[in-house]
Amino acid sequence: QVHLVESGGGLVQPGESLRLSCAASGSYFSLYTYTMGWYRQAPGNQRELVARIHSGGYTIYTDSVKGRFTISRDNAKNTLNLQMNNLKLEDTAVYYCNALEIPLPWGPGTQVTVSS
Repeated sequence: QVHLVESGGGLVQPGESLRLSCAASGSYFSLYTYTMGWYRQAPGNQRELVARIHSGGYTIYTDSVKGRFTISRDNAKNTLNLQMNNLKLEDTAVYYCNALEIPLPWGPGTQVTVSS
């Protein structure tokens, strides 16, 4: 089976940075062959797709994170990453990764808390 595990979250002050990673394991899933996305869910909100990267490298970001977040992947390590700079209070959420074409069971997510 394929499993997704997110890591890298933590507690930071506004303006600071975090780098999230998503590890995908399993014999039948290669992360780089799919469009991959980072999602987040804040209290009272639906899960929101904030960034995606297509197999060809094309990226799309939601307006609220554009210019601050960068999605990337390391094909050799089979990981998906999200560099988050200039974090704001409204970025506080649990962050998840997943494939868009063939969604997998959600991983545990990683908590990002931005507090002033």
